[in-house]
Amino acid sequence: MSRTVIRGGLVITAADEVHADVLIEAGRVVALAAHDSEFTAGWSASADRVIDAAGKYVIPGGVDAHTHMELPFGGTFASDTFETGSRAAAWGGTTTIIDFAVQSVGHSLREGLDTWHAKADAQCAIDYGFHMILADVNEDSLKEMDVLVEEGVTSFKLFMAYPGVFYSDDGKILRAMQRGAANGGLIMMHAENGIAIDVLVEQALAAGRTAPRYHGEVRHALLEAEATHRAIKLAQVAGSPLYVVHVSAEEALAELATARDKGLNVFGETCPQYLFLSTDNLAEPDFEGSKYVCSTPLRPKEHQAALWRGLRTNDLQVVSTDHCPFCFSGQKELGRGDFSKIPNGLPGVENRMDLLHQAVVDGHISRRRWIEIAAATPARMFGLYPRKGTIAPGADADIVIYDPHAEQVISAETHHMNVDYSAYEGKRITGQVETVLSRGEPVIDGKTFVGRAGHGQYTPRGTCQYLI
Repeated sequence: MSRTVIRGGLVITAADEVHADVLIEAGRVVALAAHDSEFTAGWSASADRVIDAAGKYVIPGGVDAHTHMELPFGGTFASDTFETGSRAAAWGGTTTIIDFAVQSVGHSLREGLDTWHAKADAQCAIDYGFHMILADVNEDSLKEMDVLVEEGVTSFKLFMAYPGVFYSDDGKILRAMQRGAANGGLIMMHAENGIAIDVLVEQALAAGRTAPRYHGEVRHALLEAEATHRAIKLAQVAGSPLYVVHVSAEEALAELATARDKGLNVFGETCPQYLFLSTDNLAEPDFEGSKYVCSTPLRPKEHQAALWRGLRTNDLQVVSTDHCPFCFSGQKELGRGDFSKIPNGLPGVENRMDLLHQAVVDGHISRRRWIEIAAATPARMFGLYPRKGTIAPGADADIVIYDPHAEQVISAETHHMNVDYSAYEGKRITGQVETVLSRGEPVIDGKTFVGRAGHGQYTPRGTCQYLI
């Protein structure tokens, strides 16, 4: 049985900051104790590996609850495989991802889930789980939801956007919410009024407004707010909890805050792109703006202050990436002359933990809140806590040694995601991952990748542990 000791660091969880040594045995945290004690000296003497974390943070590995590896979209595929994407996640201090298996219209949930298992099996450098995208709500798929919950796929995503692809009408959404209320599954919602958006897209293109910037203009913030409001009311009728993904607009956040003030089990996720990027990026010339096309879209900068406030007040609970990378060359370029054909998605799985640490440096959030929104709450929200998301006896030893003083510049030249640009190119940040353990095994060691495809295990999940 292997034994590892992490010595001398500041252990930060969502609940505490304490100078302590951490003892790991057989891939799990066994104990924490004051690192100047005779007790911990004995640990080191018998350890197979001692990691010096003096002057560093010792934090739980990040849990990114929203990724799309190898997702088919618009006639192409997201450029990261489970192998390349999970490796990049590890480089950025994330040790668990939850990806989205996709049901195709006319096919079963099981078929979609099996397809995604085949993509990920023996490919991941870190642990992973699956949500299920419900693209075809019918009596059979509703029954399948019960079976999947029993098997540890306990969250289901529906879309109010993308008519003809993923879209579900209000009746189908209500039926799925009713089923989730009965079986414990958490309904995740892409909240945009896709029917109205399609009208605005058609009108914009007919008027010659074809550049990437118009992607953001037609996906109006009010249409995100309207859909968010409607989803909340449907969830109320069904008696179902609701998790709204990639919240980007102040108006949508206001709908969530109002619902939460009423004591409803309504939750919101935002993403780094909405906190650090804006419509200024979408308007970059020479088709560079296409790099920033995602849905929900980037918003004007004034929305950022509201999102940061929502993270501080817990009206937003989670920061995930919605990592869905498409290369500029040959993929984003599919939309030259027609913004509606630009594949929707941004790379970011490697950058999330660092960007949120920069938010600590900048005074937007505290250190413990950093860990809460990036590790502990996503683990609780999606039934992984306390195995994931914390450093405590019994937890998996998914641990990051983080240098809070290192300086780095984000760039496509140095990142490890399989995409030819960075959404944060040239951004200077303070803080960097130094060492990453996944279930006690080194994946990143002194800024060197030492992991392997196949180390990561599929992780069945319990139901949501964050309900009021």
